[in-house]
Amino acid sequence: MSVPEPDPLRQIRPDPRMDMLAPIAILEHLEARLVDALAQLPLAAPGGMQSVLLSLPRSPAAAPQLVGRQFQFQHAQRGELHAGYGEAIAWQASGPARLRTLADALAETHWRRADIDETGFDAFAMLGFAAGDEAAPRVDGSLPNAILWVPEIGLVCRDHEAALVFSTPLPAPPDAVLGRWRRALRQLVPALFQPPTGPLTPARLTRVGEDPDAAGWTGLVQAALARIDAGPIEKVVLSRRLEVQGPRPFDIGRLLGALGCLFPSCQTLSLRRNGQSFVAATPERLLDLRNRRLEIDAIAGTAPRAESVAGDAALRAALLGSDKNLREHRVVIDAIRTALADCCDAFRVPDTPQVMQLTNAQHLWSPITARPRPGVGLFELAERLHPTPATNGQPRNDAKDWIRHTEPFDRGWFTGAAGLLRPDGTGELWVLLRCARVAGAHAELYAGSGIVAGSDPASEWDETEAKLAAMLSALQYA
Repeated sequence: MSVPEPDPLRQIRPDPRMDMLAPIAILEHLEARLVDALAQLPLAAPGGMQSVLLSLPRSPAAAPQLVGRQFQFQHAQRGELHAGYGEAIAWQASGPARLRTLADALAETHWRRADIDETGFDAFAMLGFAAGDEAAPRVDGSLPNAILWVPEIGLVCRDHEAALVFSTPLPAPPDAVLGRWRRALRQLVPALFQPPTGPLTPARLTRVGEDPDAAGWTGLVQAALARIDAGPIEKVVLSRRLEVQGPRPFDIGRLLGALGCLFPSCQTLSLRRNGQSFVAATPERLLDLRNRRLEIDAIAGTAPRAESVAGDAALRAALLGSDKNLREHRVVIDAIRTALADCCDAFRVPDTPQVMQLTNAQHLWSPITARPRPGVGLFELAERLHPTPATNGQPRNDAKDWIRHTEPFDRGWFTGAAGLLRPDGTGELWVLLRCARVAGAHAELYAGSGIVAGSDPASEWDETEAKLAAMLSALQYA
């Protein structure tokens, strides 16, 4: 899609005195600027969407948790925060053509933007989808199978600068648009600059269910090994679901804050619709597409962390020298090459993997880059790459069919993907790992492990326990 046209509203400059204003004055200032902006926008245009960007005097410490539909993406190490409140428009889809359906919806929408403060930011939408393409994940009734969601108000923060993004479908009566945006502002602005909530005293979590249990896991791994031995499957990824109960309702803001502190190099995110929240802290990008450059994380092969420097170094060296883990990693790289061979050029893959060290685990990691051919967009790339061998197995369709008929529960959005999409169709998607579905004081956690020839059920169980520990640790402080 085309870049935003020059807009006469760009001549308006923010008032430098805003840095000193209290939230009530900030609210009044933003409302006045909205009135001026709406008077000059083509709200009577037949179809499409209009977004308006207004700068904030300072960047909030965190995105407030408000009542209603909301999403949030934050990467502590990169200093980036995006949040969306309400819903200007949302397209939903399911089935094998779900991403193509959403791609068509975006392509048919003329998305106008007016960056009246010259913030340099852009409007954005949330794109996300479940692990499978079935019409509705049985495990999670709060999220559709796939969704492209433009929030009514977006919050974007980067490098200590921040802006709000107001969006509406067209045509739209100016008075109705102003009324909606004012109501949303009056709820959001007073909460933006409140001091962030700190962690609570650690709570004891009670395990109330798991699927499969330890004995069921052993049987599942043995069945996978037998299937691998029979061919043609080289790898299959098995998952566990753990249910926990806390002594108090979990606070999503505190949970995200704890995840950001514990895992600053991960993408933390939450999606809330219909009263439930899906939360993740994932180290793995499915893809990042910008300026005709594609970046992909190939992550597979895991080892624990040690308390001592020497012990940690020994585990790292063992991971780099492990035949089993290196074979598992190579399967992922080969699958990415195969999936993109006829739509991308200029592949660059490191000769040897690096080690990505997280708080509770370390993984073999190969950052891959490529150049998509003309006409190849994010939706097509996502469809080709998902599900990855790191979350599904290889060959893809054989592994997916075996998992669908053998795994004892529906994954829902676990091992799906979610991320942010710009109006021009570029953006970044993350594989949904280290996940929890949270409602009140109850949470369902998910983790998986890749099975290849030579895998040991007990070791793979320990690997899933280490991955579950990421969310369990954060939930204690929420």
